[in-house]
Amino acid sequence: MPGAALAIGLGVGFGIGKSGDSPEKETASVESHMRTRVSDRSSLDGSRASKNDRKTRSLDEIYRQPGQSNRVQSLLDFYSKLGPAQFSAEADKLESLPFNERILAGVLLFGKWAEVDPTAAMAYTDTMGFGGAFVRPTVLQGWASADPVNAAKYYSENPAQFAMMNLMGGRGRGGMGAQGPSEIIAGEWAKQDPTAAMAWASGLSSNSAAAMSTVISEVAKSDPMRAVSMAGVMSEDARGGAYESIAKQWAQKDFNQASAWVAGLPESDRAHAMSAAIEGLAQSNPAQAATELGKMTDLEARADAVPVVAKNYAKTDVRGSMNWLNTLDDTAKSDSMREVMPIWAASDSAAALSFIQSQTSPAVKDRAAETYIWSNRSTPPAQLVEVAAMISDEGERSRATGVLAARWMQEDKAAATEYINSTDVISADMKERLLKGQSMWGGGGRGRGR
Repeated sequence: MPGAALAIGLGVGFGIGKSGDSPEKETASVESHMRTRVSDRSSLDGSRASKNDRKTRSLDEIYRQPGQSNRVQSLLDFYSKLGPAQFSAEADKLESLPFNERILAGVLLFGKWAEVDPTAAMAYTDTMGFGGAFVRPTVLQGWASADPVNAAKYYSENPAQFAMMNLMGGRGRGGMGAQGPSEIIAGEWAKQDPTAAMAWASGLSSNSAAAMSTVISEVAKSDPMRAVSMAGVMSEDARGGAYESIAKQWAQKDFNQASAWVAGLPESDRAHAMSAAIEGLAQSNPAQAATELGKMTDLEARADAVPVVAKNYAKTDVRGSMNWLNTLDDTAKSDSMREVMPIWAASDSAAALSFIQSQTSPAVKDRAAETYIWSNRSTPPAQLVEVAAMISDEGERSRATGVLAARWMQEDKAAATEYINSTDVISADMKERLLKGQSMWGGGGRGRGR
């Protein structure tokens, strides 16, 4: 599911700002169809509008309301009453919002705009410069959720518009789960008509296997055996991803049935499918997932699931997760640190530090210490200096030290200033920015894109 990635992308996109580039020529047949739908929707929305609607006249009024849930509901109400010609002006206003508010409003606005007038929403993304590539997934998903047939048609006829999305796509396990355009369409279409979605995905000239796997994953949520049957039509070398999707979804409901099915797969697909099944199991029973992972002999396939299992394990049993990670190889431990260390640091800072100190692998210790510093909010900055000193990689040590110094400036400016002036770990440029109260990464002004 691309939700988290899309939210971040919207924030990045609007941070970059708009350019004056002209939008690409839109597909006439799709536009004609959608304008008819827009006209009908506009009339309906207009009849619902009322001068007495509370707190939905402007973004300023909405964001003055107390309560985040109230704001979300007001934004939904506000955007649902916009006519097709009003969305562009509201999109312009998003640039003036703080980052966190911009993300929320952007997802809601572009999602709704895509349902009402998707070609106009797509055209607007072309005026946003590089940032448009980060907003396009939200528009495409909103369009496909309401009208997958024409969303697919538009995508097929305008492939260049989605080139950046294809580069950002790819749902490697353990990552953020970003989807490419064909996967977004296929997933939304599969919710409405899996057979039609599969037929479309199978006919794609590129990314066909990923799109078909997305359809199969959606079907597997409710009917694993049907998903297995659908995977059978895929070419032999493309089935691996589909098998993994089925195994993961099936294991969330019944790990025993899923693992029995995996055991009957071809040997070349079996290990990675079992790893995916264990990821699914980890959501409900991470301790058992850790045990099952220990039975695997394929270290490469096992490594895919370790961070997911470790994270879910740490949510319910930090000490158990820590002890389990200590039984694994250094690569598995290092790959898991950014998932589990923030949980450890928040729930048991002393135990997390003890784990870091006990590590003999520089790679594990560096990743663990760096993440500990980034995520720790209870340990005094003066003590975190000692943790930063454990990092062997010079670049990582400098970045981690800069983070703790920036936090220290907020809590005790005098002590932080003394430390910054005395250390040789932080570069001169970073020192200057920190002492001026600017971002440690540079760009301390408030201009667009900062």
